[in-house]
Parts: sequence; C-alpha cells; structure tokens
Amino acid sequence: MSHLAITEPVAHLVDTSGIKRFEVMGPVVEYLTPLRKGEPCVMRGTIPPGVSVPLHAHADPETFLMVSGEVEGLRQTAQSSEWIPIRPGDVFHVPGGAKHAFRNRKNVPATMVIVSTDRIGRFFQEVGSPVVPGRQPAPPTPEAIQYFLETSARYGYWNATPEENERVGISLPGGLT
Repeated sequence: MSHLAITEPVAHLVDTSGIKRFEVMGPVVEYLTPLRKGEPCVMRGTIPPGVSVPLHAHADPETFLMVSGEVEGLRQTAQSSEWIPIRPGDVFHVPGGAKHAFRNRKNVPATMVIVSTDRIGRFFQEVGSPVVPGRQPAPPTPEAIQYFLETSARYGYWNATPEENERVGISLPGGLT
C-alpha cells in the first residue's frame, strides 16, 4: 500500500507576513487570499489622505468593509450622484456594472477589506506596482496612466472622462483620463 499525500481543503489562518502588496495609481492593495480562478478574492485596500479613486465601472461586484479611517463612496444613478460617508464598521456594496468612485478627504489613511472576484485581483496586479518598503510612491507617469487605461479597456472596464470626474467632485492629477 503506497502512502500518497492527500491534498484536501483545510481551514487555516492566513499568514499575512508574506502577502503581496501593490500600489494602484495611489491606493495600496494587499492580497489576503491567493488568487485562484473562480474563487473570491479578499484584499485589504488603503486609500491615502487626499487620494481619490476615479469614477469607473466593471462587471465584477465588489463589497467594501471599512476598517479604519473614513472615505466617501459615490452612489450614482441616471438621475443623480451622491457621496456617502463610509466609516469603520460600514459595508459598501457595488453590484457589477454600477458606476462608483471613492475619495479620502480626511488627513489619515482609510483602510477597508475588499471582497471581489479573482478577475479584479488579477487586474490590480497587472496595473499595479509592487510596494517597496520604505519607498514613497511616486505620482503615476503618463506611461503608467496609458497602460492602466489600455489594460482597463482590455478587461472591458469603463473609466469616466476627466470632465465626468470633475462633475462629481474628483480632480485627476497627472492627466489620468
């Protein structure tokens, strides 16, 4: 009788000491679970003070559980736009296809747990830059912005124009269009 190693799913604590961290046009995304096709992707996202996530939409749903700090999340319908304060303990859900944005107008970072799809996780890794401990993130270069927009289009994601972002109260630095 041979002794084969049997691999079975086992519940476990996640060792976060080696998690991957990516800076994605300002915010930092940390992977709390590995990217596996067809499985939920759980991440920790941090939006630094004064940073916004521009108006965008994608087919993937996202759920944000606020841990610390405070951001405003944009709820947009065909008739109106409304900024909703999201505070620790709040849950902000974005169905697939819904236009949304975030802005941190406070003087402290805002951190949330993000639950989404492995597709969103792969997108963030593709457009992001690995975080280097001790190095301050630089503003995105025109080439990084162009790559972000091209990759978004390849994924089928929609990004608002600078004018659409201005109309909802977001100013974009460095020519992010």
